Amino acid sequence: AWAGREGSERARGRMAAGCRRLLVGLGAQLRGRCSLAPAAAHRASFATIISKQVHSSTWWDEHLSEENTKFLKQCTAEEYKALTASKLNPLKDEPWPIQPWQPGSRRVGLVAVKLGMIPLWTKDGQRHAVTILKVQDCHVVQCIPKEKSNENAATIVVGGKNASPFYRSEKVLELYTEAGVPPKQKITQFKVSDNAILKPGTPLYAAHFRPGQYVDVTAKTIGKGFQGVMKRWGFKGQPATHGQTKTHRRPGAISSGGDPARVFPGKKMPGKMGNIYRTALGLKVWRVNTKHNTIYVNGSVPGHTNCLVKVKDTNLAHYEHLHKDLPFPTYFADGRSEEH
Repeated sequence: AWAGREGSERARGRMAAGCRRLLVGLGAQLRGRCSLAPAAAHRASFATIISKQVHSSTWWDEHLSEENTKFLKQCTAEEYKALTASKLNPLKDEPWPIQPWQPGSRRVGLVAVKLGMIPLWTKDGQRHAVTILKVQDCHVVQCIPKEKSNENAATIVVGGKNASPFYRSEKVLELYTEAGVPPKQKITQFKVSDNAILKPGTPLYAAHFRPGQYVDVTAKTIGKGFQGVMKRWGFKGQPATHGQTKTHRRPGAISSGGDPARVFPGKKMPGKMGNIYRTALGLKVWRVNTKHNTIYVNGSVPGHTNCLVKVKDTNLAHYEHLHKDLPFPTYFADGRSEEH
């Protein structure tokens, strides 16, 4: 024990001596670079070593009283509610010109909230399972021309469902301030043609779509975690009897042993299931409720209840002839849109 204590003291002594030599060498370099006195340069070298920059960050309400915090939240909520209730563009400069529809035109899409599924009956008595999508606080946030994005089409950034501004950075809030709209929970991009460009701040409604047309809905699927091959890929599994022992839900052989003696890439095996973006193509719009700003689309839609989904005109070529009868470039509350 005494020998170990003596060895540790020697190690600490050598470390202290090395630190002293390092500080003396740095002081000599500093004296050679500046015209200070030797003592001042020596003090400056020590100050350079021990000084460090401290970055302090605080919450937005850390230095506010509870009453002021409540008042600030209330004022912000009332201001954002007034911005959303207005059916006009918040930017008061010149409105952008509206161009007519042409073959090959691509309109902007919407960000909607998935409310759930209900049955819907048509006039001839047929029953259809539909999904209700609510267009809530949807605005055009930014318009990026194709010259700036270096792509073959212009890009429109659309945001949906208002969010709190208190836990977002100033750089993120600048994007919404320029458009004159509240911060959004979800923003997404849509590629549009040159004649379908919209001004930032333009509100978007469910009337953007029409009953009878077909849409594509994109959302993140429900995450199932790590699952086996029977649930993830629909495997049949092994027999329940005939000598099977603890192999009922196992995948079985995954490759041959001799040749090729490896597992091919893309083999269906256990792994994480869900929580990825999927697109449901060609869903028919059965109904559009302009009072509650909801869209009734045929069948199921990816994602859980209350998730935010991306809705746009379908890309399927079979339904392109239906696009000419839609409001172009979108539905305006003041009746400026053109329908063909």
